[in-house]
Amino acid sequence: MIGIRDIREWRMQTVVDSAGRKIGTLEAIYVDTATDQPSMATVQIGLPGRRRLVFVPLDGATVGPGYVKVAYRKSQVKSGPAIGTDDILPAENEAAIFQHYDLPYTPGAGGERRLARP
Repeated sequence: MIGIRDIREWRMQTVVDSAGRKIGTLEAIYVDTATDQPSMATVQIGLPGRRRLVFVPLDGATVGPGYVKVAYRKSQVKSGPAIGTDDILPAENEAAIFQHYDLPYTPGAGGERRLARP
């Protein structure tokens, strides 16, 4: 697993898919509130004036000189749930992100969020 200190250094670096195709630019990291470990990244995609942030899991991610390689296909990442570049992730939309990647989603016992920005 990539440590939170390591991945913070890669903000604004290129994110590539499992085949090395450019997806976009790493914008932020979200940690799993149950473990405090990096869980998801937002990737800025789109043309100027039409940019948005898509979520991609960091499980299986690797870093290289100037890039972060994720374990998912570009098409899957780009078709996933997104938010505007100035928006925040609504709690009710978290489950859809996990579902998009066929990952289990369980909120906290009291309904707490699963993802948070450190």
